[in-house]
Amino acid sequence: MSKSDPSDYSRIMLTDTAENIVQKIRKAKTDPEPLPENKTDLQKRPEAENLISIFASLKDTSVETIINEYSGKEFSIFKKDLADLSVSKLEPITSEMNKLMNDISYIDSVLNAGKDNATSVAEPVLQKTKEIIGFLT
Repeated sequence: MSKSDPSDYSRIMLTDTAENIVQKIRKAKTDPEPLPENKTDLQKRPEAENLISIFASLKDTSVETIINEYSGKEFSIFKKDLADLSVSKLEPITSEMNKLMNDISYIDSVLNAGKDNATSVAEPVLQKTKEIIGFLT
């Protein structure tokens, strides 16, 4: 998965639905071999390394643990488990984001608070700059 690739299938977005996440993981590029049995073999297979690293990060465990759990298994089994884990971790975030994005008054309040904070920080600097330049007497 790659955030720089122009294809939407190259990455999982926080706004993706559960169905989108499952589909993207299912279509993620892999090779025909079963999952590797050790980290050395994994380093020779970048697509497998990418997906295993994502799985380990989401599960908050080591790559070695994931290799031990899935070594020799087919990617279809691994991808199903990765999709399930991804959905369980990301769906609450997506749900909260959607709720907040649909609350226009909340968005306005955050923007106004940010504007007020930026103004309070910038105003003294602007005043000092004007004094140095000679715009204020």
